[in-house]
Formats: sequence, structure tokens, C-alpha cells
Amino acid sequence: MLDVNMMIANNIQNQLKKANKKQIDLAEGIGVSRQTMSKIMNGARAINAIELHKISEYLHVPMETLMKMPEHPVDTNVIHAFMGRVKTPEARRGIQIADELSDMILFHTKVYENGKRMEQPWEDNE
Repeated sequence: MLDVNMMIANNIQNQLKKANKKQIDLAEGIGVSRQTMSKIMNGARAINAIELHKISEYLHVPMETLMKMPEHPVDTNVIHAFMGRVKTPEARRGIQIADELSDMILFHTKVYENGKRMEQPWEDNE
């Protein structure tokens, strides 16, 4: 499944690189906390239209640029890859459970990694 939150986050990250800006610059520029920006950029929090508009203005790009789909989106949903091969409802349910567990593991890994990053001292470049 294409994760729209991650797609937008990747587009924002690409524009930040082009502008030679960091996430903290963007957070301050649009008036959100560092934690909120981190969640947005890691796909753990959906971005709303007002935030998307503020980001597009900050980066001087159209909102469409931030919402652009990749040319060749990759469907990463394990269920789609295997559902055609399973024969029983029990096997389908097993695949669904495995998929849900993998999503939970990935989510909690991101939360853990973000927590570790938050423990690091701030680098003030001013």
C-alpha cells in the first residue's frame, strides 16, 4: 500500500534539501513543534491542509509539488502480494495478522528511533 503520509514527507524532504533547510527550520517557519514536524516527516502523523499550505509557502513551491505521486508507486502491502496464492480463509487471516504485526513493529521502531533522536542535544547553528 502506498503510504500517502510518507509520500508527502518524502516530497517535503526533497524540497528541504533543494532549499538547503532542515526540519527544525521548517518547524519554526510554519509554527509547529519539533516533535510535530518529526512525526509528520516520519509518516506517523497526517498533515492537514493548513500545514501543507504553510509548508508550500515556506518552501516557495506549489502544494501540488508536495502532494505529487511518484511516477512508479510501489505497492508494499504484503496482503496484495500473497492473497491470490492462499486458498483458505484461515491462511488469509494469518496473512492479515502478519501484515498488521509488521505495521506495528515498523511504527514502534520509528517511535523508538525518534525518541533516541530527541535525547540528543540540540545543535544551534546560529
